Amino acid sequence: MEHFTDRRDAGRRLARAFAGRALHRPVVLGLPRGGVPVAAELATALDAPLDVLVVRKLGLPRQPEVAMGAIGERGARVLNDDVLRYGGVRDADLAAVERKERAELEARVVRFRGTADPVELTGRTAVIVDDGVATGATARVAAVVAKELGAASVVLAMPVGAPDSMAELAAMPEVDEVVCLSTPPGFMAVGMHYLDFRQTSDAEVQRILKDARREEPGGA
Repeated sequence: MEHFTDRRDAGRRLARAFAGRALHRPVVLGLPRGGVPVAAELATALDAPLDVLVVRKLGLPRQPEVAMGAIGERGARVLNDDVLRYGGVRDADLAAVERKERAELEARVVRFRGTADPVELTGRTAVIVDDGVATGATARVAAVVAKELGAASVVLAMPVGAPDSMAELAAMPEVDEVVCLSTPPGFMAVGMHYLDFRQTSDAEVQRILKDARREEPGGA
C-alpha cells in the first residue's frame, strides 16, 4: 500500500504526474480543508493561480443525505430533477434548504478567502484537488459547480481514491480527466494512506491562500 508522508508530500507527488501536460490557463482549486495543502503544491508546479472551491450539497428535506442538488459561489446551482420528483419537493422546501446552505457556504467563503475575489474560471481549465476520495460525493458536486461557473474543462486530481469512485467520476460528462496516483483494491479510508493525516485547520487554509495571492503577479 502506498503511503504519503503528509498532504504536502502528496501534492508534490501529484505534481509530478502533471509534468508535461498541456493545460489551457489552469486554475488549481483545493477542496477545503484537506485538499488545499495538496493543491498548493500542484499550483506551484504548474505556475497556476490557487483558490478554493467551496460547495454545498442540497439534501432532501426529510433525507438530507440524499442530494437533490448543489450550490457554489456566485449563485451557481445545479439540481437533480429525478431526485426532486422522487422526494416530492415543493418550491418552498427547496428554497428553504438553499437559504440555509447558501448562508453556510458564504460563511465558509469569508472564513477561507476573506475579502479576496475568487479566481475567474470562465474559459479555463479547472483542476480540482482533494487529499483523497472515498465516496466521491464532494468531487462530483465540485465538478458540476466548476462547469456552472464557466470552466472550459475540468480535471479532478487526488493522491488516492477508491477504485469504484474513480470510475464513476471519470464517467461524468462534466469531467474531462481524472488523475489519481493510487487506487488500491479494498480501499477503506483516505487517512490510511497518510503517515500524518492531522486535520487541516481553517488558519492553515487562510495562510496558504494568502501566501499564494502574494506570489501571484501583482500580488501584495
